[in-house]
Amino acid sequence: MAMRSATARVPRLWRPAMEKLARRSPRFFSDDRGRILSEEERAAENVYIQKMERERMEKLRRKAEKERLEAEKAKSEKRSEEPHKG
Repeated sequence: MAMRSATARVPRLWRPAMEKLARRSPRFFSDDRGRILSEEERAAENVYIQKMERERMEKLRRKAEKERLEAEKAKSEKRSEEPHKG
């Protein structure tokens, strides 16, 4: 369906060539410039993405741990400041 709507806008002379190309060529990953990435480049990009995600998760984990410790410290200080009733 999508191919028909896309080819409807293409001049009639180009349609057979485009349909033949669409049937024959597999899809590959491409960068933002439209260049097809090689398998090695894709692997390197995946490694980079995983590294960045790991670093981001580690940063969030450290931030959550710091906030938890600060909350515990504030809670313990609040308890020690309360006058003892007795």
